[in-house]
Formats: sequence, C-alpha cells, structure tokens
Amino acid sequence: MAIIHWLGAGLSSAPGIKRLIGNGAQLWLWNRTLSKAEAVIQAMDGQCQARTLDWHELAQNVSKDDVLVSMLPGSFHVQVAQLALDNQAHFVSSSYLSPQMHDLHQQALDKGLCLVNEVGLDPGIDHLLAHALVDDYRQSTVYNDNNHIEFRSFCGGLPAQENDFKYKFSWSPLGVLTALRSPAQWRENAQVKTNSKPWHAMRDYTVALSKEHTATFEAIPNRDSLPFISQYHFDPKWTVDTFIRGSLRLTGWSAAWKDIFSLVASAQGETGTAQLTAKSDELWQKYAFQEGEQDRVVLHVELLAKDPKTQQPVWRKSYAMDAFGNDQGSAMARLVSTTVSLAVEAVLEGHIGAGVSAAPDDATLVSQWLKYLNDHHDTIEHMNHLD
Repeated sequence: MAIIHWLGAGLSSAPGIKRLIGNGAQLWLWNRTLSKAEAVIQAMDGQCQARTLDWHELAQNVSKDDVLVSMLPGSFHVQVAQLALDNQAHFVSSSYLSPQMHDLHQQALDKGLCLVNEVGLDPGIDHLLAHALVDDYRQSTVYNDNNHIEFRSFCGGLPAQENDFKYKFSWSPLGVLTALRSPAQWRENAQVKTNSKPWHAMRDYTVALSKEHTATFEAIPNRDSLPFISQYHFDPKWTVDTFIRGSLRLTGWSAAWKDIFSLVASAQGETGTAQLTAKSDELWQKYAFQEGEQDRVVLHVELLAKDPKTQQPVWRKSYAMDAFGNDQGSAMARLVSTTVSLAVEAVLEGHIGAGVSAAPDDATLVSQWLKYLNDHHDTIEHMNHLD
C-alpha cells in the first residue's frame, strides 16, 4: 500500500490529512517539530503516524508509488519533488509552479511519475472554476471565435471580523510581503498592463456573491496573469480584451497598509530582506489568526463574451464562494488542504498524467472536485448574469 508522506503540520494541513486518513489512506506526517505533528493527528482514527522531518530519514522511507505532499515553504518544493523522483514516488503541492519545477517535467515523464502543483485554493480551486467556465462557454450556442472576451479571477483570505489592519495572517507574513515585490502583468482594455508595485493598480471591485448579494472589496493584480491565458485553454484566435487574476482585500486595506507599501518599495538587498523579515515577525505577533478565530475566504471567477460589433454581452457567467471558518477548521485550511487531498487521491487512482502539471483541466475531474467541495464544504454559487 502506498504511503502518503505529508510534509508540514501548519494551519492548512489538518482537514486534508483527516480526509485522507478517513478514506483509508496510510499517512505519515513529517514536521520539524514532532510535537506539532503529533497534535495534528492525535484525535484522528486510521493509519497515521507523526515523524520528525529529517531529510535523510525521509529519503530512506520513501518507496515506489508513494506520494510526497509538500506543505512546506515554497523554497523546499523542488527539493521535495527531486527526492520523490529519485525514489520513484509522486509529488503534490498547492503552490505555484516555478521554472525550476518545470525543469523536472521530462524526468517525471521518463519515469511515469506525477509532479502536481497549484491544487490548493488560489492557485487551485480558481483554476477549476476557470476551466469549467471556458468549457461551458465553448459548448454554448453563442460561442463565436470573433467574440471579445473578458476574464477576471479574484481571491482573498480575510478576517471574518474586521480589524484596524484590515487583514490577518494564517502563516508567516513574509510570503505576503515578498509577493508584493513581484511585478504584476495583466490585460485590460485590449492592452497589456504592468506595474512593479501592484498596490498602485488597486481598484474597488464589486462582486456578486449570490444573485441576491453583492459586496465591494479592494483588488490588486497578482503576479503575471498572462501565462494563464493558455493554461485555461483560451483559443489563440480569441480577442481577449481583459484577463486578470488578482487578490481581494477589505475596503480600507490600502490605507491601513500605507507604511507597509513604503517599506516593501524601499527594501533592497540583504538589508532590505532583513527589514522585511523583522516586519514579518512584528506582524505575526500582532495580526496572526488565533486558534479558533474565524476567518473568511472570498473567491470570484467570471467569464464574459461580447458581440464584436455591438460590444454587448452575449454570454456572462461566474462562480463565487464566500466561506467562513467553522468547527471543521478555518476556511483557508479547509479549502487548501481538501483540494490537495483530492489531488493525492487522483494521483493514486491514475487520473492525472505523468509529468509536471497544475490543477487538472479534464472536465470530468473538474466536475467531480467541484461537486465534492460543494457537497461537503462550502457553497460555490454558479450564476448566469444574462438570464
């Protein structure tokens, strides 16, 4: 029986681990601090054990067809993926694909192994919703290669109860601060837009969370959106007027973070890194989610097609989710690690092909995952805005 080696016992791990164990999987939870791993699984019934994360010991215990799940910081993913390849095992992570991970594709193909990435919340569930919308549009009666397309995908992890900082952290703030240093690129009004300081592109963004309820947030573009045009299988012939993936924040966030933006903009070299690390430690002390504190996740993905002559909408549908922490854990943890667990099972069942890949685009698998999330966790509203 294959063993799932789950690396990392952070806040976003427990729900997925519990689901896999409950479904009969054999799972070893590896963590630098053994007591933390033991605390995660102590009340779980099934084939599970906690192990101290020692790289040599891990390598000695990984066997052919096992699955390594990396819930560690992103800098460890390629190391874990290579360890998996060296031991004829598969790999799953919720994080964005890096160029270094892409470089492992041929090696994974040659060995018939899966290195699956971007199967968390964002990236992850947002990808599934994008694929579902594109497939739906392609099959519609109004589909036309000449239609003009607008696509928007925004997600935010938010505090359920607003605070003065308009934000709280589920894990080390350093990742959030570092992400703000990443230039953003997207399409808008039929032009490529770029900004080295994403917060300068902040705008108010109103989303339909259901047919009866809308809410307004602050939104900023997230990294480089353009590669996802092909990842979502947009036809090269389409005229894409707008394509943006971004992050949602509570109204007032940009004002509350003014000093943070100044620090991020001025931080340079080793001194700048040290400054950001110190600020991260400070923010973690002041604005970390406390145990049992309720969080909120808002996700909104929309596809719009317009008549090329009149520019009037001929097709417009969206998916939206407004999820809150509950007795099953935080919304962020549920949505990230449950999706990871679905990916692990898909790998073990042979439903994902060999090589390096992101969230699945197979219509059947997408439909199954979305149905599971809808039935067992949080309602994903599907809206036709032209009805």
